[in-house]
Amino acid sequence: MNVLLSPQPPTAFAHQHDFNRRSSPRPMASYSANRKRKAEDDGDEMSVSPTSSPAIQSRQLASRQAKKLRSNELTGRPLSLPRLLETLDVTQLRTVLQTICERQPEIGEEVVKSAPRPTVGCALQVLKEYQDRLREAFPYGESSSDYTYYRVKQPLMALIDALADFTPQYLPPTEPSVNLSLQFLDGATKIVHSLPEWESQSHRHHKENTYDEISKAWALVTNEASKKGAGFILHSGGWDQVLAKHNQQSGGRLGAAMSSMSASLTWVGGGQSSGVSNNMPGSQGSILDQLMAGNFGSPVRVGPR
Repeated sequence: MNVLLSPQPPTAFAHQHDFNRRSSPRPMASYSANRKRKAEDDGDEMSVSPTSSPAIQSRQLASRQAKKLRSNELTGRPLSLPRLLETLDVTQLRTVLQTICERQPEIGEEVVKSAPRPTVGCALQVLKEYQDRLREAFPYGESSSDYTYYRVKQPLMALIDALADFTPQYLPPTEPSVNLSLQFLDGATKIVHSLPEWESQSHRHHKENTYDEISKAWALVTNEASKKGAGFILHSGGWDQVLAKHNQQSGGRLGAAMSSMSASLTWVGGGQSSGVSNNMPGSQGSILDQLMAGNFGSPVRVGPR
């Protein structure tokens, strides 16, 4: 009994158990080390794999694109200059250009130098537009002369001012071509004919003065034509007859032009304005007609035929 109850075996057993328990951490440490190495290896693989993974690269690219889109979010902004000019009609564009030229005169001078020379047809078209505005301004129905005059005075003066501004452009020496000058004066004179005739003398002076100015313009051009072509251009083009019709329609208010035309054609005897009739009995006709017929300098028949 004493042997069975002796405390020594348990002490020895306990000591052995304690020894085994203290010696057991060795495989645990080895396991932890292996596990730590594996975790470090996994970490190295994880640290390398994202840079070479296409999926990660695509996500990074998408992220950069998203940031770019957020930085370029749609906001209000004014039109660019080419798009803005596309929205302007002719009148608006002229107004903008004129305003800029008035603010900066040097730009206006550059525009005058760079702009193409206006053609006769273009100038007459502009004058026709002023003429149409004048016609549209007339009131409907019966109205007094004074009321009508003040109703149309503004477009009337605009047309007269435009005539005064455009006419010198087609006069010598600015316009070297006599034919172009005559073409413009022909169209401009037709517009002058269309100006209203007023009963009041105080209102009639607008048309009277305009006739006077256009008559001086005709005289200047015919004088220049006589210097260049000795009247051949005027007679061959029938401009003497054109001017005669204009004078008749104006009521004889183109006297200065008629006198100049007569002086330019005196030596050739062309047209009615020269005072020489080509149909007079015994007349050989004008020198120009003889030249064109090929019988200039033919012997003159003397005595009875």
